[in-house]
Amino acid sequence: MEDEILYLDRPGGSSLAYCYTPAQPGVQGTTLIFLPGYMSDMDGGKALAVNSWAQAKGRAMLRLDYAGCGASGGAFEDQSLIDWRDDVLFLIDKVTAGSVTLIGSSMGGWLMLLVALSRPMRVKNLVGIAAAPDFTDWGFSQEQKMTILQEGKLEEHSEYSDDPYVTTRTFWQSGDASRLLHSEISFDGTVRLLHGQKDADVPWAYALEIAKKMRSDDVQVHLVKDGDHRLSRDQDIALLIDVISRLS
Repeated sequence: MEDEILYLDRPGGSSLAYCYTPAQPGVQGTTLIFLPGYMSDMDGGKALAVNSWAQAKGRAMLRLDYAGCGASGGAFEDQSLIDWRDDVLFLIDKVTAGSVTLIGSSMGGWLMLLVALSRPMRVKNLVGIAAAPDFTDWGFSQEQKMTILQEGKLEEHSEYSDDPYVTTRTFWQSGDASRLLHSEISFDGTVRLLHGQKDADVPWAYALEIAKKMRSDDVQVHLVKDGDHRLSRDQDIALLIDVISRLS
């Protein structure tokens, strides 16, 4: 049976779509929250795989679509990184209770860090999948940055969608103001970072850089030698589930 899509209107924002399954009686553990990547949504393969595992184990889980993505309201090109951070914070506050584990894929890994810094008393664990903090800095050439700033957006071919990969000036400027890797990341919980060494989009060295910047000592990096950016093969999903299953 498919999960029911629910909606909440964020004040000053959009109508946000989400799916939430509460924990079964007597089942312990943090609420799992999946944060999709850029131009992705809560129905991606990894999100659904984690959701299936959580339901089988009776764990609470929240999946969500940022404004302008998936089933949520709003226009994609109107959104900023901080808008999406605030979408996540709003749903965490309104829908969940107690400690949470954030599972962030690609850009979702950047949001995961921003959310953890905003809710230090709620976020217990972080699981990054090809986490991409600060990608507005290192992910674009100087020419591409100038196109974004002068023309208002950059459109590129996407390997993962028929739609072009669009980066707006609004998003880029928000990301540029939200960089994290220049200093210590003040999080003291458990951190697990999964990254494919054949990732053509986010160099795997960034997993090591994130680990170095985390204040927490409970940090592990799992490198998959033949893994790509998506880490969505059966063996990649099995690794992800194994990592999550070992967290409280």
